[in-house]
Amino acid sequence: MLEKLKLIEEKYEELEARMLSPELYNDPTAMSRAAREQKELAPLVETYREYVRAENTAKEALELISSSTDKELKALAQEEYESATASIDELKNKLRLLLIPKDPNDDKNVIVEIRAGVGGDEAALFAGSLLRMYTMYAERCGWKLEITDINETELGGVKEVSFIIEGEGAYSRLKFESGVHRVQRVPDTEAGGRIHTSTVTVAVLPEVDEVELQINPNDLQIDTYRSSGAGGQHVNKTESAIRITHIPTGLVVECQDERSQYKNKDRAMKILRAKLYDMECEKQNAEIAAERKSQVGMGMRNERIRTYNFPQGRVTDHRIGLTLYKIDSVMNGDLNELIDALITADQAEKLRTSEEN
Repeated sequence: MLEKLKLIEEKYEELEARMLSPELYNDPTAMSRAAREQKELAPLVETYREYVRAENTAKEALELISSSTDKELKALAQEEYESATASIDELKNKLRLLLIPKDPNDDKNVIVEIRAGVGGDEAALFAGSLLRMYTMYAERCGWKLEITDINETELGGVKEVSFIIEGEGAYSRLKFESGVHRVQRVPDTEAGGRIHTSTVTVAVLPEVDEVELQINPNDLQIDTYRSSGAGGQHVNKTESAIRITHIPTGLVVECQDERSQYKNKDRAMKILRAKLYDMECEKQNAEIAAERKSQVGMGMRNERIRTYNFPQGRVTDHRIGLTLYKIDSVMNGDLNELIDALITADQAEKLRTSEEN
């Protein structure tokens, strides 16, 4: 591990030297790539340098303990040695985690789709509750959320909704939300007070750049239609909503949130690229499906991941067996405790796998 870290430090130092080169500033693409690579390596290199300093401190303290005849000096050296060795253990664990291969999508914006599943109107109402939950979480994180398409019910529920969240690390935090969310509660329409169980499906996709995925324009059928959402007379006069059909796969994407047809088309293309990228990833990962299922963050979308039990005031994440008795707080966007626990479990699993290999 230490040899590998030394090589990474040398690579980091080469990048630092390149960043000072005037020639690099003449190539914005290369400059951006080098800056991004340097930023990604910085936490690992800084931690490695801390580790080396701690090792040197421990070595010097040990030499002083064995060579000095001064009791007070020996006692001080012993304290320094114990402190340094404790730091070494802590930094070694931190380095192991930092060496886990990073998900290349972690820093990307996300496209989220929520669909009501089993449970009729109650499922649609809970889909609306999840939309509110993620909206409030995005606000807590300082992210920007924009709805691209929404199909609401007469009772105020949501049959399906798609939205884009823009913000640093959005995918790294929200990728664990993909899957089936189950709700157990007494609906307002239930006179007998019986608890109903309903489901909602959440899909979280990383936003994909055009460079990463090329789409043949000849494979697309693009239709315009009048927006069905709020907007007064504007809705009846302007065909600004966009429907894009990817003919080879049959994927259909709609966007009607913006009044501008161009903006709706741009957003629809973002969603289409993300879906096609996701399909390609699923295809590539088919042969290691068993391994993927064992990883916390890669649950299949037809797999129940979480239960929200309102009568008991609890939220249970079934992948890691975590139960929190703070359902009101969670529904108001307080998701960090859940997400942090999922990230920790995912890192532990990846660390175990890497050590086995």
